[in-house]
Amino acid sequence: MDHADLDATIDRLADIVPIDELLLRRLKKRRLALRDEVERLERLTDPREPA
Repeated sequence: MDHADLDATIDRLADIVPIDELLLRRLKKRRLALRDEVERLERLTDPREPA
């Protein structure tokens, strides 16, 4: 599941009553982990400081 899919799923779940809080928290945590991984990979492929 990629970042955009997680965003869409989180948005849909937030509109459902009752909200599955545990699932929503897990998805948000996964979204943050994906965001961190993308940032880490970007730093590896494009270092800001000269080597």
